[in-house]
Amino acid sequence: MAGEWRKRQLAELTDNFDGIRVPVKEADRRPGPYPYYGASGVVDHVDKYLFDGEYLLIAEDGENLRTRNTPVAFLARGKFWVNNHAHIVRGNGQADTRFLMYALSTADISGYLTGSTMPKLTQGNLNRIPLLSPPLPEQRAIAHILGTLDDKIELNRRTNGTLEAMARTLFKSWFVDFDPVRAKAKGRDPGLPQPLAELFPARLVDSELGEIPEGWELKSLDEIARFLNGLALQKYPPADGRSLPVIKIAQLRVGNTGGADRASADLDPDYVVNDGDILFSWSGSLECVLWAGGPGALNQHLFKVTSADYPRWLCYLGVHAHLDDFRHIAAGKATTMGHIQRHHLSDAKLAVPTKPLLDAMNTMIAPIIQSLWKREVQSRVLAALRDTLLPNLISGELRVEDAQRLVGRAS
Repeated sequence: MAGEWRKRQLAELTDNFDGIRVPVKEADRRPGPYPYYGASGVVDHVDKYLFDGEYLLIAEDGENLRTRNTPVAFLARGKFWVNNHAHIVRGNGQADTRFLMYALSTADISGYLTGSTMPKLTQGNLNRIPLLSPPLPEQRAIAHILGTLDDKIELNRRTNGTLEAMARTLFKSWFVDFDPVRAKAKGRDPGLPQPLAELFPARLVDSELGEIPEGWELKSLDEIARFLNGLALQKYPPADGRSLPVIKIAQLRVGNTGGADRASADLDPDYVVNDGDILFSWSGSLECVLWAGGPGALNQHLFKVTSADYPRWLCYLGVHAHLDDFRHIAAGKATTMGHIQRHHLSDAKLAVPTKPLLDAMNTMIAPIIQSLWKREVQSRVLAALRDTLLPNLISGELRVEDAQRLVGRAS
Protein backbone atom coordinates (compact mmCIF):
# COMPACT_ATOMS: atom_id res chain seq x y z
CA MET A 1 0.00 0.00 0.00
CA ALA A 2 1.23 3.49 -0.86
CA GLY A 3 2.71 5.40 2.06
CA GLU A 4 0.38 8.35 1.40
CA TRP A 5 -2.60 6.41 2.68
CA ARG A 6 -3.34 7.28 6.30
CA LYS A 7 -5.85 6.10 8.88
CA ARG A 8 -7.89 9.03 10.18
CA GLN A 9 -10.97 9.48 12.30
CA LEU A 10 -14.10 10.65 10.53
CA ALA A 11 -14.05 13.94 12.43
CA GLU A 12 -10.77 14.83 10.68
CA LEU A 13 -12.35 14.34 7.26
CA THR A 14 -15.77 15.93 7.60
CA ASP A 15 -17.77 18.99 8.48
CA ASN A 16 -20.79 18.10 10.62
CA PHE A 17 -24.19 19.80 10.24
CA ASP A 18 -26.20 17.99 12.91
CA GLY A 19 -26.92 21.30 14.61
CA ILE A 20 -29.13 22.36 11.68
CA ARG A 21 -31.31 19.24 11.43
CA VAL A 22 -34.78 19.36 12.93
CA PRO A 23 -37.99 17.37 12.37
CA VAL A 24 -40.86 19.06 10.57
CA LYS A 25 -43.66 19.37 13.09
CA GLU A 26 -46.57 17.15 12.09
CA ALA A 27 -48.94 20.11 12.10
CA ASP A 28 -46.64 22.03 9.76
CA ARG A 29 -45.82 19.17 7.35
CA ARG A 30 -47.31 19.84 3.93
CA PRO A 31 -46.71 17.89 0.71
CA GLY A 32 -44.14 19.38 -1.62
CA PRO A 33 -41.29 18.63 -4.00
CA TYR A 34 -38.44 18.28 -1.50
CA PRO A 35 -37.33 14.90 -0.08
CA TYR A 36 -37.66 14.55 3.69
CA TYR A 37 -34.98 12.15 4.96
CA GLY A 38 -34.87 9.97 8.03
CA ALA A 39 -32.47 7.28 9.20
CA SER A 40 -32.85 5.00 6.16
CA GLY A 41 -33.85 7.28 3.32
CA VAL A 42 -36.78 9.34 2.11
CA VAL A 43 -39.79 9.18 4.44
CA ASP A 44 -41.89 11.93 2.82
CA HIS A 45 -41.82 14.92 0.46
CA VAL A 46 -42.42 18.38 1.91
CA ASP A 47 -42.81 21.98 0.77
CA LYS A 48 -39.65 23.34 2.43
CA TYR A 49 -35.97 22.45 2.67
CA LEU A 50 -33.06 22.80 5.10
CA PHE A 51 -30.11 21.87 2.86
CA ASP A 52 -29.08 22.48 -0.72
CA GLY A 53 -26.10 20.61 -2.15
CA GLU A 54 -24.47 17.21 -1.72
CA TYR A 55 -24.31 15.75 1.78
CA LEU A 56 -23.76 12.36 3.35
CA LEU A 57 -26.55 11.19 5.65
CA ILE A 58 -25.73 8.51 8.25
CA ALA A 59 -28.35 6.78 10.38
CA GLU A 60 -28.15 7.75 14.05
CA ASP A 61 -30.61 5.09 15.20
CA GLY A 62 -33.14 2.60 13.88
CA GLU A 63 -33.72 -1.11 13.41
CA ASN A 64 -31.33 -1.26 10.43
CA LEU A 65 -28.38 -0.67 12.75
CA ARG A 66 -29.28 -3.77 14.74
CA THR A 67 -28.73 -6.15 11.83
CA ARG A 68 -25.58 -4.73 10.24
CA ASN A 69 -22.01 -3.97 11.22
CA THR A 70 -21.64 -1.09 8.77
CA PRO A 71 -23.31 2.33 8.88
CA VAL A 72 -26.49 3.11 7.00
CA ALA A 73 -25.03 5.90 4.86
CA PHE A 74 -26.37 7.46 1.67
CA LEU A 75 -25.95 10.60 -0.41
CA ALA A 76 -28.56 13.34 -0.51
CA ARG A 77 -28.36 15.84 -3.34
CA GLY A 78 -30.18 19.07 -4.14
CA LYS A 79 -32.73 20.63 -1.82
CA PHE A 80 -33.98 18.46 1.05
CA TRP A 81 -35.03 18.30 4.71
CA VAL A 82 -33.58 15.97 7.38
CA ASN A 83 -35.07 14.93 10.70
CA ASN A 84 -32.98 14.21 13.79
CA HIS A 85 -32.57 10.48 13.09
CA ALA A 86 -29.74 10.99 10.57
CA HIS A 87 -26.36 12.64 10.96
CA ILE A 88 -25.43 15.12 8.24
CA VAL A 89 -21.80 15.41 7.19
CA ARG A 90 -19.83 16.59 4.17
CA GLY A 91 -16.24 16.03 3.17
CA ASN A 92 -13.95 18.88 4.17
CA GLY A 93 -10.90 19.99 2.23
CA GLN A 94 -9.25 16.63 2.89
CA ALA A 95 -12.05 14.30 1.84
CA ASP A 96 -14.49 13.66 -1.00
CA THR A 97 -18.05 13.19 0.25
CA ARG A 98 -18.87 10.29 -2.07
CA PHE A 99 -15.61 8.56 -1.23
CA LEU A 100 -16.57 8.77 2.45
CA MET A 101 -19.85 6.99 1.71
CA TYR A 102 -18.02 4.10 0.07
CA ALA A 103 -15.35 4.01 2.79
CA LEU A 104 -17.99 3.88 5.52
CA SER A 105 -19.74 1.00 3.75
CA THR A 106 -16.73 -1.18 4.64
CA ALA A 107 -16.28 0.10 8.21
CA ASP A 108 -17.13 -2.10 11.20
CA ILE A 109 -19.13 0.06 13.64
CA SER A 110 -20.26 -2.71 16.01
CA GLY A 111 -18.03 -1.27 18.72
CA TYR A 112 -19.36 2.27 18.26
CA LEU A 113 -23.05 1.59 18.87
CA THR A 114 -24.77 2.25 22.20
CA GLY A 115 -28.16 1.23 23.57
CA SER A 116 -29.43 -2.28 24.17
CA THR A 117 -33.07 -1.73 23.18
CA MET A 118 -32.53 0.56 20.20
CA PRO A 119 -28.99 0.78 18.76
CA LYS A 120 -27.70 4.33 18.47
CA LEU A 121 -24.68 5.83 16.74
CA THR A 122 -23.98 9.07 18.61
CA GLN A 123 -22.22 11.99 16.98
CA GLY A 124 -19.26 11.48 19.28
CA ASN A 125 -18.87 7.85 18.33
CA LEU A 126 -19.46 8.64 14.67
CA ASN A 127 -16.59 11.09 14.76
CA ARG A 128 -14.24 8.41 16.15
CA ILE A 129 -14.77 5.87 13.35
CA PRO A 130 -11.37 5.30 11.68
CA LEU A 131 -11.13 5.34 7.88
CA LEU A 132 -8.20 4.66 5.60
CA SER A 133 -7.73 7.85 3.63
CA PRO A 134 -5.67 8.26 0.43
CA PRO A 135 -4.80 11.66 -1.04
CA LEU A 136 -7.81 13.67 -2.23
CA PRO A 137 -7.19 13.11 -6.00
CA GLU A 138 -7.17 9.35 -5.46
CA GLN A 139 -10.29 9.57 -3.31
CA ARG A 140 -12.05 11.34 -6.16
CA ALA A 141 -10.84 8.78 -8.67
CA ILE A 142 -12.11 5.90 -6.50
CA ALA A 143 -15.44 7.65 -5.96
CA HIS A 144 -15.71 8.24 -9.71
CA ILE A 145 -15.13 4.57 -10.57
CA LEU A 146 -17.63 3.26 -8.04
CA GLY A 147 -20.01 6.14 -8.66
CA THR A 148 -20.04 5.47 -12.40
CA LEU A 149 -21.29 1.95 -11.71
CA ASP A 150 -23.89 3.14 -9.20
CA ASP A 151 -25.03 5.93 -11.52
CA LYS A 152 -25.56 3.44 -14.36
CA ILE A 153 -27.52 1.14 -12.06
CA GLU A 154 -29.68 4.08 -10.94
CA LEU A 155 -30.19 5.21 -14.54
CA ASN A 156 -31.30 1.68 -15.44
CA ARG A 157 -33.73 1.70 -12.53
CA ARG A 158 -35.27 5.02 -13.56
CA THR A 159 -35.40 4.04 -17.23
CA ASN A 160 -37.14 0.77 -16.39
CA GLY A 161 -39.64 2.59 -14.20
CA THR A 162 -40.51 4.94 -17.05
CA LEU A 163 -40.71 2.21 -19.71
CA GLU A 164 -42.78 -0.15 -17.54
CA ALA A 165 -45.23 2.65 -16.79
CA MET A 166 -45.45 3.40 -20.52
CA ALA A 167 -46.08 -0.26 -21.36
CA ARG A 168 -48.80 -0.59 -18.73
CA THR A 169 -50.45 2.65 -19.86
CA LEU A 170 -50.40 1.49 -23.47
CA PHE A 171 -51.81 -1.91 -22.50
CA LYS A 172 -54.63 -0.32 -20.49
CA SER A 173 -55.46 2.00 -23.37
CA TRP A 174 -55.59 -0.81 -25.93
CA PHE A 175 -56.82 -3.82 -23.92
CA VAL A 176 -58.95 -2.34 -21.13
CA ASP A 177 -60.28 1.03 -22.24
CA PHE A 178 -60.14 0.24 -25.99
CA ASP A 179 -59.29 3.89 -26.73
CA PRO A 180 -58.30 3.42 -30.41
CA VAL A 181 -61.59 1.59 -31.12
CA ARG A 182 -63.65 4.23 -29.35
CA ALA A 183 -61.82 6.98 -31.24
CA LYS A 184 -62.46 5.33 -34.62
CA ALA A 185 -66.10 4.69 -33.70
CA LYS A 186 -66.51 8.45 -33.22
CA GLY A 187 -64.63 9.28 -36.42
CA ARG A 188 -61.55 10.58 -34.57
CA ASP A 189 -57.92 9.91 -35.32
CA PRO A 190 -56.70 7.31 -32.76
CA GLY A 191 -53.26 8.93 -32.78
CA LEU A 192 -51.40 5.81 -33.90
CA PRO A 193 -49.23 5.05 -36.93
CA GLN A 194 -51.61 4.50 -39.85
CA PRO A 195 -50.74 0.82 -40.51
CA LEU A 196 -51.45 0.02 -36.85
CA ALA A 197 -54.55 2.23 -36.61
CA GLU A 198 -56.10 0.51 -39.63
CA LEU A 199 -55.96 -2.87 -37.87
CA PHE A 200 -58.11 -1.68 -34.96
CA PRO A 201 -61.86 -2.18 -35.53
CA ALA A 202 -64.20 0.80 -35.42
CA ARG A 203 -66.96 -0.83 -33.41
CA LEU A 204 -67.54 -2.33 -29.95
CA VAL A 205 -69.79 -5.32 -29.43
CA ASP A 206 -71.37 -6.87 -26.35
CA SER A 207 -69.71 -9.74 -24.49
CA GLU A 208 -69.89 -11.36 -21.05
CA LEU A 209 -67.14 -8.92 -20.03
CA GLY A 210 -69.06 -5.94 -21.38
CA GLU A 211 -68.25 -4.16 -24.61
CA ILE A 212 -65.14 -5.38 -26.44
CA PRO A 213 -63.77 -4.58 -29.92
CA GLU A 214 -65.48 -6.31 -32.81
CA GLY A 215 -63.58 -9.40 -33.93
CA TRP A 216 -61.67 -9.77 -30.65
CA GLU A 217 -62.01 -12.92 -28.51
CA LEU A 218 -62.50 -13.23 -24.79
CA LYS A 219 -59.94 -15.57 -23.26
CA SER A 220 -59.11 -16.56 -19.70
CA LEU A 221 -55.59 -15.95 -18.44
CA ASP A 222 -55.04 -19.70 -18.22
CA GLU A 223 -56.06 -20.03 -21.89
CA ILE A 224 -53.47 -17.45 -22.87
CA ALA A 225 -50.66 -18.76 -20.72
CA ARG A 226 -49.47 -21.81 -18.85
CA PHE A 227 -49.17 -21.23 -15.09
CA LEU A 228 -46.68 -23.82 -13.85
CA ASN A 229 -46.59 -24.15 -10.07
CA GLY A 230 -43.19 -24.77 -8.52
CA LEU A 231 -41.97 -27.83 -6.64
CA ALA A 232 -41.55 -28.58 -2.95
CA LEU A 233 -37.80 -28.29 -3.45
CA GLN A 234 -36.83 -29.63 -0.04
CA LYS A 235 -37.56 -32.99 -1.68
CA TYR A 236 -34.84 -32.31 -4.29
CA PRO A 237 -31.63 -31.73 -2.33
CA PRO A 238 -28.34 -30.92 -4.10
CA ALA A 239 -26.42 -33.93 -5.37
CA ASP A 240 -22.96 -34.55 -6.82
CA GLY A 241 -21.84 -31.04 -5.93
CA ARG A 242 -24.26 -29.50 -8.45
CA SER A 243 -27.10 -27.26 -7.35
CA LEU A 244 -29.35 -24.32 -8.18
CA PRO A 245 -30.49 -21.54 -5.86
CA VAL A 246 -34.11 -21.94 -4.80
CA ILE A 247 -36.31 -19.06 -5.90
CA LYS A 248 -38.99 -18.46 -3.27
CA ILE A 249 -41.22 -15.45 -2.61
CA ALA A 250 -38.36 -13.84 -0.64
CA GLN A 251 -36.07 -14.02 -3.67
CA LEU A 252 -38.84 -12.72 -5.90
CA ARG A 253 -39.19 -9.62 -3.71
CA VAL A 254 -35.50 -8.71 -3.71
CA GLY A 255 -34.78 -9.81 -7.29
CA ASN A 256 -31.74 -11.97 -6.51
CA THR A 257 -30.75 -15.32 -5.02
CA GLY A 258 -28.36 -14.09 -2.34
CA GLY A 259 -28.54 -16.41 0.65
CA ALA A 260 -31.07 -18.70 -1.04
CA ASP A 261 -31.45 -22.39 -0.22
CA ARG A 262 -30.02 -24.84 -2.74
CA ALA A 263 -31.72 -27.61 -4.69
CA SER A 264 -30.70 -30.25 -7.18
CA ALA A 265 -29.58 -29.02 -10.59
CA ASP A 266 -31.10 -32.14 -12.18
CA LEU A 267 -34.65 -30.85 -12.37
CA ASP A 268 -37.07 -31.04 -15.25
CA PRO A 269 -36.12 -27.98 -17.38
CA ASP A 270 -39.64 -26.62 -16.94
CA TYR A 271 -38.82 -25.99 -13.27
CA VAL A 272 -35.57 -24.14 -13.99
CA VAL A 273 -35.94 -20.37 -14.00
CA ASN A 274 -33.86 -18.20 -16.33
CA ASP A 275 -33.53 -14.47 -16.89
CA GLY A 276 -36.57 -13.06 -18.67
CA ASP A 277 -39.03 -15.61 -17.26
CA ILE A 278 -42.31 -14.33 -15.83
CA LEU A 279 -42.72 -15.31 -12.18
CA PHE A 280 -46.01 -14.80 -10.35
CA SER A 281 -46.37 -15.44 -6.62
CA TRP A 282 -49.91 -16.70 -6.02
CA SER A 283 -49.81 -16.60 -2.21
CA GLY A 284 -48.54 -14.22 0.44
CA SER A 285 -47.45 -11.02 -1.26
CA LEU A 286 -48.83 -11.39 -4.78
CA GLU A 287 -46.23 -10.09 -7.22
CA CYS A 288 -45.57 -10.60 -10.92
CA VAL A 289 -42.05 -9.89 -12.16
CA LEU A 290 -39.76 -10.39 -15.11
CA TRP A 291 -37.03 -12.36 -13.37
CA ALA A 292 -33.48 -11.08 -13.84
CA GLY A 293 -31.69 -12.67 -10.88
CA GLY A 294 -29.95 -15.48 -12.74
CA PRO A 295 -30.71 -19.21 -13.04
CA GLY A 296 -32.63 -20.86 -10.23
CA ALA A 297 -35.13 -23.54 -9.24
CA LEU A 298 -38.86 -22.77 -9.13
CA ASN A 299 -40.27 -23.25 -5.64
CA GLN A 300 -43.89 -23.92 -4.75
CA HIS A 301 -46.16 -20.87 -4.32
CA LEU A 302 -44.66 -19.41 -7.51
CA PHE A 303 -46.01 -19.78 -11.02
CA LYS A 304 -43.71 -19.67 -14.02
CA VAL A 305 -45.87 -18.09 -16.71
CA THR A 306 -45.21 -19.14 -20.31
CA SER A 307 -47.12 -19.35 -23.57
CA ALA A 308 -46.57 -21.21 -26.81
CA ASP A 309 -49.14 -19.11 -28.66
CA TYR A 310 -49.00 -15.56 -27.29
CA PRO A 311 -46.18 -13.07 -26.76
CA ARG A 312 -44.51 -12.74 -23.38
CA TRP A 313 -45.67 -9.15 -22.93
CA LEU A 314 -49.33 -10.16 -23.29
CA CYS A 315 -48.92 -12.72 -20.50
CA TYR A 316 -46.99 -10.31 -18.26
CA LEU A 317 -49.20 -7.26 -18.74
CA GLY A 318 -52.33 -9.44 -18.73
CA VAL A 319 -51.50 -10.73 -15.24
CA HIS A 320 -50.77 -7.16 -14.10
CA ALA A 321 -54.15 -6.03 -15.43
CA HIS A 322 -55.79 -8.43 -12.93
CA LEU A 323 -53.23 -8.17 -10.14
CA ASP A 324 -55.20 -5.76 -7.96
CA ASP A 325 -58.24 -8.07 -8.15
CA PHE A 326 -56.06 -11.08 -7.25
CA ARG A 327 -54.64 -9.21 -4.26
CA HIS A 328 -58.13 -8.31 -3.11
CA ILE A 329 -59.15 -11.98 -3.34
CA ALA A 330 -56.06 -13.06 -1.39
CA ALA A 331 -56.63 -10.42 1.29
CA GLY A 332 -60.12 -11.80 1.88
CA LYS A 333 -58.88 -15.30 2.71
CA ALA A 334 -59.35 -16.36 6.32
CA THR A 335 -56.00 -18.13 6.33
CA THR A 336 -52.68 -16.86 7.65
CA MET A 337 -51.35 -16.59 4.09
CA GLY A 338 -53.81 -15.22 1.52
CA HIS A 339 -53.74 -16.78 -1.91
CA ILE A 340 -55.61 -17.25 -5.16
CA GLN A 341 -56.71 -20.54 -6.69
CA ARG A 342 -56.61 -21.94 -10.21
CA HIS A 343 -60.21 -21.03 -10.91
CA HIS A 344 -59.38 -17.36 -10.35
CA LEU A 345 -57.08 -17.56 -13.37
CA SER A 346 -59.98 -19.04 -15.36
CA ASP A 347 -62.30 -16.30 -14.14
CA ALA A 348 -59.88 -13.54 -15.18
CA LYS A 349 -60.73 -12.61 -18.75
CA LEU A 350 -58.89 -10.63 -21.36
CA ALA A 351 -60.04 -9.43 -24.78
CA VAL A 352 -57.51 -10.67 -27.33
CA PRO A 353 -57.19 -8.99 -30.75
CA THR A 354 -56.91 -10.62 -34.15
CA LYS A 355 -53.53 -12.10 -35.06
CA PRO A 356 -52.57 -9.35 -37.57
CA LEU A 357 -53.23 -6.67 -34.95
CA LEU A 358 -51.49 -8.66 -32.21
CA ASP A 359 -48.45 -9.07 -34.47
CA ALA A 360 -48.41 -5.32 -35.15
CA MET A 361 -48.67 -4.57 -31.41
CA ASN A 362 -45.85 -7.01 -30.79
CA THR A 363 -43.39 -4.95 -32.85
CA MET A 364 -44.03 -2.01 -30.48
CA ILE A 365 -44.36 -3.63 -27.06
CA ALA A 366 -42.05 -6.67 -27.21
CA PRO A 367 -38.82 -4.60 -27.42
CA ILE A 368 -39.90 -2.57 -24.38
CA ILE A 369 -40.61 -5.63 -22.24
CA GLN A 370 -37.43 -7.38 -23.37
CA SER A 371 -35.35 -4.31 -22.54
CA LEU A 372 -36.72 -4.29 -18.97
CA TRP A 373 -35.26 -7.60 -17.88
CA LYS A 374 -32.09 -7.19 -19.93
CA ARG A 375 -31.43 -3.87 -18.24
CA GLU A 376 -31.98 -5.55 -14.86
CA VAL A 377 -29.45 -8.24 -15.79
CA GLN A 378 -26.96 -5.54 -16.74
CA SER A 379 -27.52 -3.84 -13.37
CA ARG A 380 -26.94 -7.15 -11.58
CA VAL A 381 -23.60 -7.58 -13.35
CA LEU A 382 -22.60 -3.99 -12.60
CA ALA A 383 -23.57 -4.35 -8.93
CA ALA A 384 -21.49 -7.51 -8.63
CA LEU A 385 -18.50 -5.70 -10.14
CA ARG A 386 -18.98 -2.75 -7.79
CA ASP A 387 -19.20 -5.05 -4.77
CA THR A 388 -15.99 -6.77 -5.87
CA LEU A 389 -14.08 -3.55 -6.52
CA LEU A 390 -15.27 -1.59 -3.48
CA PRO A 391 -13.40 -3.30 -0.60
CA ASN A 392 -10.26 -3.67 -2.69
CA LEU A 393 -10.24 -0.02 -3.76
CA ILE A 394 -11.06 1.27 -0.28
CA SER A 395 -8.29 -0.83 1.26
CA GLY A 396 -5.75 0.27 -1.35
CA GLU A 397 -5.15 -3.33 -2.48
CA LEU A 398 -6.42 -2.49 -5.98
CA ARG A 399 -5.05 0.54 -7.77
CA VAL A 400 -7.28 2.99 -9.60
CA GLU A 401 -5.83 2.29 -13.05
CA ASP A 402 -6.46 -1.47 -12.68
CA ALA A 403 -10.05 -0.84 -11.58
CA GLN A 404 -10.61 1.49 -14.52
CA ARG A 405 -9.58 -1.28 -16.90
CA LEU A 406 -12.03 -3.71 -15.28
CA VAL A 407 -14.87 -1.21 -15.49
CA GLY A 408 -14.01 -0.46 -19.10
CA ARG A 409 -14.34 -4.13 -20.02
CA ALA A 410 -17.74 -4.38 -18.33
CA SER A 411 -19.26 -1.27 -19.88
